[in-house]
Amino acid sequence: MEKMIQDMIQETPYKVHLFVKNPKTEQFLYRYQMEESFSSASVIKVPILLAVLAYIEKHSLSLHSSLSISPDDWVDYSVVSEQRLTQSTFYELLVWMIITSDNTATNVLIDVVGMEYLNDYFRQIGLQETLLQRKMMDVDRLAKGIDNFTSPRDMAHLFTRIYQQDLVSSPYSELAIDILSRQRVSDGLKRYLVDDVKLAHKTGGLETVNHDVGIVYSSAVDYIIGIFVTNVTDNNQARQLIGRLSKVVYAHLTEQKEGRL
Repeated sequence: MEKMIQDMIQETPYKVHLFVKNPKTEQFLYRYQMEESFSSASVIKVPILLAVLAYIEKHSLSLHSSLSISPDDWVDYSVVSEQRLTQSTFYELLVWMIITSDNTATNVLIDVVGMEYLNDYFRQIGLQETLLQRKMMDVDRLAKGIDNFTSPRDMAHLFTRIYQQDLVSSPYSELAIDILSRQRVSDGLKRYLVDDVKLAHKTGGLETVNHDVGIVYSSAVDYIIGIFVTNVTDNNQARQLIGRLSKVVYAHLTEQKEGRL
């Protein structure tokens, strides 16, 4: 597996950061360039998901509380905007934020709990490089170099804790995994897997980055995988690379467990 991964990484013109981790033993099965931080794109919506659930739990709020949405909040690439919604619930916004990477839903949730609260929460749960500095689709701040950041090490830590269900109470932990498992954007890690695999994950992409990170639940073995591609000039090519790398890891781990290697 290691040689196949290394060959793929060496052949690509892009920069690749990758890890594979056993969430039960917390052992890294493979890791490559994990320390560097970079633009998070939409994978930052995963720690936001956990932070909002923690906020709801702390303040004894209902998932089905109704939140106001101003037309000024509507941004592109959003089913909330498409529906011209002026109110929604925590639950609906959390679901849309993850499964369709909805930017309006994300921004409304950021406004409700506050950017300072989110960054404080990230620090509290051990995320050292994850930082929220702008709302989704804020191109003005992005043009000034003000972006959101994360690192493979942070995502490995976060998804381990999601798997172990120790960030929020059991019902909210199960809800987080359920929402991540309903992801509708599957053109990365799941791209070339022919098995019906449960994958609790989140993609993220901007003009120069493509990421996909999540938990693979299989009959053979559960593992966490994160692949982050930076310095991208062709997004589709980058997503194909993520798919190929993911397929190599999946084949190796499942065949090894089943004794077919």
